[in-house]
Amino acid sequence: MVIIVGSGAGGAILAMELAKANVPVTIIEKGKYIDSKDAFNYYDKYDDNVDLLSTTCVGGSTMVSMANMVRALDEELYEYDINLSKEYEYVEKLIKVHGLNDSHIGKGTQLFLDSAQELGLNPVKMPKAIYEEKCVQCGRCAFGCPADAKWTGKHFVDIAVENGAKFIDEAEISDLIVEDNQIKGVKFIKNNVEETLNSDIVVLSAGAIGSALILRKIGIDAGREIFFDPFVSVGGVIKDINFNTEVQMGGLVVGKNFVLSPHFSSFIRSKIDKDIEDKDILSIMVKTSDECKGYITDDGDVVKINTIQDIRFLAEGATTAGFILEKAGVDPTTIASTVYRGAHPGGSAPIGKFVDSNLETEIKGLFVDDASVLPISPGKPPILTILALSKRLADYLIS
Repeated sequence: MVIIVGSGAGGAILAMELAKANVPVTIIEKGKYIDSKDAFNYYDKYDDNVDLLSTTCVGGSTMVSMANMVRALDEELYEYDINLSKEYEYVEKLIKVHGLNDSHIGKGTQLFLDSAQELGLNPVKMPKAIYEEKCVQCGRCAFGCPADAKWTGKHFVDIAVENGAKFIDEAEISDLIVEDNQIKGVKFIKNNVEETLNSDIVVLSAGAIGSALILRKIGIDAGREIFFDPFVSVGGVIKDINFNTEVQMGGLVVGKNFVLSPHFSSFIRSKIDKDIEDKDILSIMVKTSDECKGYITDDGDVVKINTIQDIRFLAEGATTAGFILEKAGVDPTTIASTVYRGAHPGGSAPIGKFVDSNLETEIKGLFVDDASVLPISPGKPPILTILALSKRLADYLIS
């Protein structure tokens, strides 16, 4: 049997692939099994000094992601003898990754694409796993899709269970069982009772924070470094643009040090004028890679240390976003920015330091399969890369 801890992008596809291959699987999830539309109730809370977006529930942060599917860190992973070409192709076909149909490109997104093109920024439609036949274009992607019209890890968990996997939710890992440098199982608490589950293969897919804290239970000092792909949203006023109801992040500009995508933020309004309504805002997310200078405390909080490079990259992206907004017709006197936030924590147990190229730790049979293993900040949505790495691990374990 394989025990998988966590049901986000990594754990979900791993469980599905193993179960379909008739490998006995048990998934242990700290959060609840929920409906997609309720995911906004399960955002995690961290120290007041860090604004980091993640959720604890079935499917993990895929439940509140924008279903953006971008290949990332290809060349960086080559250094560890990892070539994900065939895995990317497999996953992209499996979840039907594509640029949004024109029917789902709204006025604000089209202004972003056209204005960025005029500025020579070579915009493209964002590759997504959204299914237009179900999408109602409500703009609530980050709250949990009310129409269940985007791919999430929950979909693969359901398939895994249909193929014989066991799913245990609301269960927190209390310890790992290790004997003679070999994993032997896990201990977990459910309904205030500690239980033991034995296995010679355990895969941690609890996220960059969760997996690092579990590793610390057996003396592997992970999480003393962490990145979290910082972002701000820059926006301004175009009356009655109604961008807030569009499919979010439908376009993409990839710069040297940042990526830009049209993304509505309700925080913009309070920075401009209390009389402005959400329907009058056009805004752009500015996301960058960051140096891995943060860390996870033993209590599970995240401390972020901003470097000069981090700040410079964000400033470059925000300036470029301002040019696009002005070209799109935004009143330049209204342009404002949100506070600095984080979206994709990772790098807490990176390949080459804590795991090998097969994602195995120094403990035989103990693997890590989530954003923890990414060697550097991608500065891009990491879900597709995590899915590809997990597909590679599934093939390795099956073989």
